[in-house]
Amino acid sequence: MALAVVEPVETSHEEPDIFMPPPEIITTPCDPWPRPYYLEDGLRKVHPYHYTYNTYCKQRWRGREILDIFATEFRDRPLDYYKDAIEGGKVVVNGKKVPSVQHKVVNGDIISHTLHRHEPPVTAQSIGIVHEDNDMIVINKPAGVPVHPAGRYNYNSIVEIMRAERGYDWNPLPCNRLDRLTSGVMFIGKHAKAAAKLTDQIMGRTVKKEYIARVIGEFPAEDVICDQPVMQISPKLGLNRARASGKDAKTIFKRLAYYPPPVKHTNGVQPAEPPADTRTDREKERDAHMSWKSKEGYSIVRCLPLTGRTHQLRVHLQFLGHPISNDPIYCNQRVFGPTLAAGDALSDNDSEIISKLSRMGKSEVAEAMAYHDEMIEEYNKRKAEKMTGEKCGVCETPLYSDPGPHELGIYLHAKRYACQDGRWGYETGLPVWALPPLGAEGPTEMTGETDPMALVDGVGVLELGKGVCDGDGGSEHLKQSGPLLVMPG
Repeated sequence: MALAVVEPVETSHEEPDIFMPPPEIITTPCDPWPRPYYLEDGLRKVHPYHYTYNTYCKQRWRGREILDIFATEFRDRPLDYYKDAIEGGKVVVNGKKVPSVQHKVVNGDIISHTLHRHEPPVTAQSIGIVHEDNDMIVINKPAGVPVHPAGRYNYNSIVEIMRAERGYDWNPLPCNRLDRLTSGVMFIGKHAKAAAKLTDQIMGRTVKKEYIARVIGEFPAEDVICDQPVMQISPKLGLNRARASGKDAKTIFKRLAYYPPPVKHTNGVQPAEPPADTRTDREKERDAHMSWKSKEGYSIVRCLPLTGRTHQLRVHLQFLGHPISNDPIYCNQRVFGPTLAAGDALSDNDSEIISKLSRMGKSEVAEAMAYHDEMIEEYNKRKAEKMTGEKCGVCETPLYSDPGPHELGIYLHAKRYACQDGRWGYETGLPVWALPPLGAEGPTEMTGETDPMALVDGVGVLELGKGVCDGDGGSEHLKQSGPLLVMPG
């Protein structure tokens, strides 16, 4: 029998690794319950809290320096912040501090970033319940509240607010999507089967939607169809524009009401004739180049999108020369100039527009034309959300002031959802801003003769999922109930 010589095994005399407690910022709970909400000045606010983002190394990150990844992929904060976060251990790889900002990540690495999170406030208005059963909740979403956690918003989102109201383990499942600034009808599934069923209906073009908007000037009394294509210009800024080379888009508009500007009275006496024009020649020349100046009053318009492009209604209304009157993007003279891009589908100034828009909310107040309304006090303009120049004492994050009331949403409301075959339909009442102003007469509810859905027979409406659909909305058969004004692409 052969014998094998076994070498003696050397016993290691190395000292065991000493457990080093992580920085205190890491040990702070990152999922506080109850949620750290508080209400103040008509706003729902969130106390700042520490939060850890964890992500696996993506394929495009392999072999790249950690600072370069944050500088190019996560642009929410300046480069100096990410450099200090890496060097200070707020950014770690596989749970350990990296030796330098030049450290290269490899496949399988887990990158963690713990930060002191500041959420913007949202309206304190409660989430209205339109209908509820065992499968579904139909809500009236308040304007200014995002649906899902995204960007600077986490707990101040529809999903998290509803979870806070109904219990930590309750999982709301949104079936459709509305922009943060938009209010109106939304469907929340109580379980996956119900959510999938409604989602399939909407994606299958069997659900029609109607919006209500408040726009500058006197919108045409005729039925208006706009089929100007829409193109995404800047995903980061959420900017879209009317472009002949964009994706097909079509919307039917029907005016519900027009309200001229109120006549100013002196000591309760109505003037016998219009007041004298006291503008200087320079002011008259300036105003001659501002087409919106001649559009007095505002209109309430019913909108039926036949396709579902991102910001389709806002872009189409801007193209028609009647933008939503408090839209901080598409009704912003500082960004689009004195014409507000009415009828513009060919200009090549996208880079300039992006540059101007990127400054809004940082060093400047986003100023829609509605801010020129004398009913909007200067106080509210000064209170609009922007950087204050102050920094957080914990993390040195630049701080924003509270948003003014006009910053919390725009005059765009998803009023009605209806199944095409008539099996179900849900709607809300008119929002307050769509009701007749004090002392004026006008509709307080929808009227049959202004129903845009009556113009269309068998049209499916797209707009779900990511908010961008590639279909063309189906084949439309228009029933003319009066003069029809078509705005071609």
